[in-house]
Amino acid sequence: MTPEEDAKLARQGRIAALVMAGGGLLAILAPAIIQSLGLTVRHEILLYLFSLAAFFWALVVTFQIWQKRRK
Repeated sequence: MTPEEDAKLARQGRIAALVMAGGGLLAILAPAIIQSLGLTVRHEILLYLFSLAAFFWALVVTFQIWQKRRK
């Protein structure tokens, strides 16, 4: 693996890690955000779905990184 490819994969890994952290924080803080803004439960579920989408995206990207490193 060339240094350029290695740097690209490392950058993708950092982005995936930030998305995972952001999704986790969103899931943890969703009730507080909804309560402070006075929104309905429907909006809280929407935040949970955003969080779930972030985790799924990070899982796909992490799998792609793993596959590229195996080559």
